[in-house]
Amino acid sequence: MGVQDAHQWLGSSWLRSCRGAGATASDEEVRAVGQRLLDRWSHPSRSFHNVRHLVDVLGRVDELSQETHDSDSVRLAAWYHGAVFAHDTDAEHATLGSADEDASAQLAFAELSGLGVPDKTAARVRGLVAMLHRHYPEPGDGDAAVLSDADLALLAGEPQRYKEYLRAVREEYSAIPQTAFLEARRVIVSRFLARPAIYGSPMGHAWEEPARQNLQAELARIDKELARLAAEAPSEPRG
Repeated sequence: MGVQDAHQWLGSSWLRSCRGAGATASDEEVRAVGQRLLDRWSHPSRSFHNVRHLVDVLGRVDELSQETHDSDSVRLAAWYHGAVFAHDTDAEHATLGSADEDASAQLAFAELSGLGVPDKTAARVRGLVAMLHRHYPEPGDGDAAVLSDADLALLAGEPQRYKEYLRAVREEYSAIPQTAFLEARRVIVSRFLARPAIYGSPMGHAWEEPARQNLQAELARIDKELARLAAEAPSEPRG
């Protein structure tokens, strides 16, 4: 799928999801909001949180849609889950842990309400987006489990695809010094590996083992690189 084809598909998908969620605004107004979202996802500083990732997540939501209660809300949450990214405007303050999800969640509620989506539905989308800050769906919340699994599906990718993901993330956060970046990644990876399960939806369970293999391999590389950097660091002068 080329860039133009992807944008056309995304535009149609966005309109359908908004209508399914109850949007009452005109097609022109709905499409305008969708285009602004695409502009966000297309920001030149985004190496990973970009249109390709958006397409991947939406595709995974479609794959898991039979396990959702309200698939349109889940798809809209996918659209907004990376809408606000501080790195877009201030790379010097980019961090691996931020309030971007909360800001994206508030943007979702404001824009969807503005399009006539009922407040209850807009609030649901807001909650789904905010949940991705930790990727911890509430027990029994199938929609949240599907959204979380769709966003984390990349962890179970083929080893080469996983390496591409790591390169893209590192490029996106290039303003962060290598040691600080690796230490932050180590925390993230260790937390995922410590979970009883990374994926919460029944279909997502098939991704568990390959995801853990990728994460364990990354953790080993991180520890090796941190040890190398520590060994190369200049010694502290003795008093």
